[in-house]
Formats: sequence, structure tokens, C-alpha cells
Amino acid sequence: MARDLHAAQHFYGAVLGWEFRPTRLGEEFSVAFSGGAPVAGIGALARSLAVAVDWVPYFAVDDADATAARIRERSATVAVGPLSFGTGRAALAADRDGAVFGFWQGRVIPDWSVGQGRAPAWLELRTRDAFEAAIFYAEVFEWGCERPGCVQVSYEDEHVVLRHGADKVARLTGGAVEAAPDPRIRPRWHVYFYVPDIGAAISAATRLGGGAVTEPETDEAGSRVMLRDPDGGIFTVITRARDSHLP
Repeated sequence: MARDLHAAQHFYGAVLGWEFRPTRLGEEFSVAFSGGAPVAGIGALARSLAVAVDWVPYFAVDDADATAARIRERSATVAVGPLSFGTGRAALAADRDGAVFGFWQGRVIPDWSVGQGRAPAWLELRTRDAFEAAIFYAEVFEWGCERPGCVQVSYEDEHVVLRHGADKVARLTGGAVEAAPDPRIRPRWHVYFYVPDIGAAISAATRLGGGAVTEPETDEAGSRVMLRDPDGGIFTVITRARDSHLP
């Protein structure tokens, strides 16, 4: 969710090495590619929708209207949609603690999964109560079901972990997120992207008006740092350690 498409493309192209192609959704949208594979989408909608510049994860659903109804039934918010876009329908929502997310009914990229290939490395929800959030999202998206391909929810290493097949795709982390304005700890979904060089990503972000929000960290999964773009959009970059998975 950007204010200016060309400015966002310039920033993320330099920081993450992405190239961009137009979409059927109009002049305000583009798809980012890394090594010829799609990675993410940028829509210059923040100004027209009066929302913050931010990275928003979208979850695939079979029925957008039914998903929207389940969100409202659980006292959360459907802010925009569901609206028709090209090959599907999309909506923007917020959970009961205010973390923003989207959902999509329609065509998806085949064999594209978080953590695999060029796709985003990882998703993380930082919220007040991870267990309460897990129940909310499981009920809304029907996670933890018995159908083939269903996302499974488990408790591992003091976190709620989401798995798609054998792969860990997201983590829900709770605690220490009161009403503080600090963007690192308020309830929100965080998106992680792979980069080959953390230092180069920090330098490019700083040169173009963004910068590092946290100090770089290194562990067995690789090096990582949280960055912001010039409009305040927060994201995290991480190196891909050999034969490792994010915690």
C-alpha cells in the first residue's frame, strides 16, 4: 500500500533488487519480480483510501463474502471490499487488535508459497495475545481443518506457528504490545523478504530516504534487520542461510 507507485518502485527496486511489471488492475498497480519470479504487489492506494503506507499480507480464500461475514461476526473490521479486481475479489480488514490483513478470492500463482523460491521469506503477527489471535484467524480462514492443503496451527517454542504442508510459513507472537506508538511493537503483520546482502540493503534504504529501524541481528537462520521506506512502510530483510528455516 503505497502513496506513489513510481517512487515505491524506485525504492524497492534499489533495496531489494526487484523489477516491476504492470498488471491488469490499472495504472496504480504493479507486480514485483525477483529473478523472473513474482514476489509481491504494490498498489498506490494509501492516499485515496486514507490508510497508512504498509505491507499487507493477503490470504487466499474460497469465498470472500463468507470470509467477510466471519470477520464481522467476531467483532473485527472489514474496511474495504470485497471488491472485484481483475481475476478475483479482494478485501482489506483488521483483526480485533487492529492488525491489518487482506484476503483474496480468485486466481493465485501456482506452486507459490511463503518461504519457497522467490516468495516472501516469512510472515509474523506481533500482537497482544497470540492464542486469542490464533483462534480468531483459524475461525475466519478455517485453518486447522482436515481438508488437504489446509494450514495447520501448532504451539512451538513459545510461539503459535502456522504450517502449510511441511513448511513453516508464519508465526504469531504475543506479549509486550500495549498501546505504545512504537511501530515495532504495535499489533501488526510483518513481512520478511530475502536479500543477498544485509549491509547493501541498509545502505540503499538510507540513501533513498528510508533506513534501519532495528540493529542487524544474526543467528542460525541468517542475518536480518527491520527497515522502513521513505513513507514509513515497515518490512524486514533477511539473508537465506544454507539448509535453514526461520524460527
